Amino acid sequence: MARRDCLAIAAACQLSMIEREAPMTHDLPALARELSPAGPLDGFWPIEDYAALGDGRCVALLAPDGSVDWLCVPNIDSPPMFDRLLHRAGGFFQIRPVGAYKATRRYREDSNVLETLIETETGSARLTESLNSTFAGRLPWTEFARRIEGLTGRMTFIVRFRLGTRCGTVAPWIQTTQNGNIFHVGSVLAHMVHTPNMRILREEDEAIEAEIVVGEKTHALVALVATENEPLAVPSVEEIDGRIETSDEAWRSWANTLHYDGPYREQVRRSALALKLLLYSSSGAIAAAATTSLPERLKDGKNWDYRYAWIRDAAYVANAFLRLGAVAEVKAALAWLVHHLGESGPMVMYGLSGQSVDDEIVYDEVEGYRGIKPVVSGNRAAGQHQHGIYGDIFETAALFVSRGNLLDQKTAVLLADLADRCADHWRQKDAGIWELTEDQHYTMSKISCWQALDRACQMAERGHLAKDRAPRWAREKERILEWIDRECWCDRRKAYLFYPGSDGLDASIALAVPFGLDRRDRMLSTLRAIREELGHGPFLFRYTGMREEEGAFLACSCWMVEALYLLGEKDEAERLYASFLERLPSNTGIMAEMINPETGMYLGNTPQGLSHLGVIHAACALAGNRMKAFDLS
Repeated sequence: MARRDCLAIAAACQLSMIEREAPMTHDLPALARELSPAGPLDGFWPIEDYAALGDGRCVALLAPDGSVDWLCVPNIDSPPMFDRLLHRAGGFFQIRPVGAYKATRRYREDSNVLETLIETETGSARLTESLNSTFAGRLPWTEFARRIEGLTGRMTFIVRFRLGTRCGTVAPWIQTTQNGNIFHVGSVLAHMVHTPNMRILREEDEAIEAEIVVGEKTHALVALVATENEPLAVPSVEEIDGRIETSDEAWRSWANTLHYDGPYREQVRRSALALKLLLYSSSGAIAAAATTSLPERLKDGKNWDYRYAWIRDAAYVANAFLRLGAVAEVKAALAWLVHHLGESGPMVMYGLSGQSVDDEIVYDEVEGYRGIKPVVSGNRAAGQHQHGIYGDIFETAALFVSRGNLLDQKTAVLLADLADRCADHWRQKDAGIWELTEDQHYTMSKISCWQALDRACQMAERGHLAKDRAPRWAREKERILEWIDRECWCDRRKAYLFYPGSDGLDASIALAVPFGLDRRDRMLSTLRAIREELGHGPFLFRYTGMREEEGAFLACSCWMVEALYLLGEKDEAERLYASFLERLPSNTGIMAEMINPETGMYLGNTPQGLSHLGVIHAACALAGNRMKAFDLS
C-alpha cells in the first residue's frame, strides 16, 4: 500500500505468521495478522505499528495484534500498568480472534477512537476502542473500552489480560470479591467490566484468559476501569458503551474548532489530534511524548523518559495549536507555564502536575524494547541550564497577545523579570537545544536569547509589558545579533556553526528563520550546508556526528521546510515536504521522535509532540499561514 495512504490512516498490510513470545500457557492457535509487513521483531512490534488512544490524562499504545502494550495509570508519567512495550514478560490487555485473520484499522474521522475491521474464514467483526471521556472532560477514573460487533457469520475472540509489575517495582495480584475481581498493581486498583457473553477460561494471580463469541448483529464489550489510591466507581456496561460514542463526538467537536483548510489537511488534523493526546487536562501541561525508554538507536545507551513537560516542547505545541485556533489549549498551557515559572523559576522541564523531575532511575531487570537498555524513569537533563527556554516562553506569550488576548499584571511582571534574566545571562554557556552534557556557546541558544528580547521589546512597545526596561532589552538584543554574526559565522563553510570554534553544523538553526532572524543570504547558505552534511533524502540528523549515532530527527525536516518556504524557496519547500510525508512509515499517522532513513523504521519515544507539531508548522507555512507576533493580518 502507498505510504501516502498510510498517512491517510488506512492500513491493510500483510502480516507474517510470527507470534510474540507469550508466557501464558493456554494453548491457542497460531495467528496470521494483516497489519504490518514486518510483524514482531524479536517479540516486539515496530514502533510505527502502534496506534495511540488517550483521555486527557493517560495514553495507551495498541499493537496490530490487538494488544494494549503500554498504559500508565492514572497519568502519562505514572509507572506503567501495561508494559509489554519494554518487556516481553510485561503486562498487556489483548483481544484477537482465534485462527488466521486479516484486518484493516483506522481512526474514525477527526477522532481518536480507533476501529479495526477483522475478517476470518468464519465471519467478520468490528473492534472499536476508546479511552473514554465526556464532553465535560476526562472521567475521574481511567476507562478503556473495547467493543466487538459481529457483522457476518460467527467469530470467536480470545481476551488475554496480564498485569504488569510497573517495571519490576510491584507484585500484582487479583482479589476476588462479591462484586467481581479487583486487580491490584501497587497503588492502582482496576476492575474488568464485560458483557455476559465473555466466558472465563483461566484465572491466575496475575492473569486472565477469556473467550467471546459473536455472531451477526450481536456484540460484546470488555472494559478496564482503574484508579489510584482511592475507591473505584464501577460503571455499567451500558454506560461505558455509550461513552465510546460520547468520546467520539467530543473528539470530533474539538477537531471541528480547528481553523485550517490548506494543503495536507488530513495530516494536519491527525497531528493536532495526536498532540491533543499529550495535553494533560488536569493542569494544562503538555508532555513531550507518551513513553519512556524507546531507543534512539538499535543499541544500548540512548533511551530517555519523555513523559514530562519541557518548556520548549510545550511552547512549540502551544504555538501550533494557536495557528489552528485552539485558543483554550494555548491559554491553559501558557497559564501552566507562567504559574510554575513564578513558583520555581525557569526550569528545563516539569512534571505534569508541576513537580520537579527526578534524576534518572534505571530498571535493570526490565529487558528494554528489543533488548535495548536502559529502561528509565526521570530525566537527568532536568537540572540543565538551557537558554532556549527564554525564546520559547516569549514566542508563546507574544503570539498569544497578538491574537487579541490579554496578560494579567502578575504575568506581565514575571515576563519582564524573565527578560531581565535573559539579558543578564545570554553570554553564559548552556546545554543547548539538544541537552548536551558539554556546555558551549551554542549558536541556536544565542538566537533564542535574541528572539526572547526581540519579543519582549515588541510587547513593551504595544503596552503588554512595562516600557521602562525595554531600552536595555533592545541594546542587549543588538549585542547578541552582533555576537552571532561575529563569532558563529564561518566564511569557509558559508554557514552558521554549531558553536564558535567547532566545525560542525546544527539542523535546529533552521528555526532562526521563523523566529525572525533577518539574515536571508547567510541563512540560505547555512541551510544548504546543513542539507549537504546532515541530510539523508528528506530527513535530517540533528547535528554533525549523529549520522552514525542515532536516527534522523523527524521535526528537523519540518523546520527545514518552513525555513525554505519563508526564505522564498517555495518550490523546494513543497518538494521536500511531499517527499518527507511520502517516506513516513506509520500505519496510523502516529509519529515517533526519529526514523532510520535506510529502513524506514521509527526510533525514539512516541507519540512525539515535536514531530507532530513540525508537520503542522510546515503545512501552515506552505499554506501561507505564518503566525508572526503582532501580525494581525
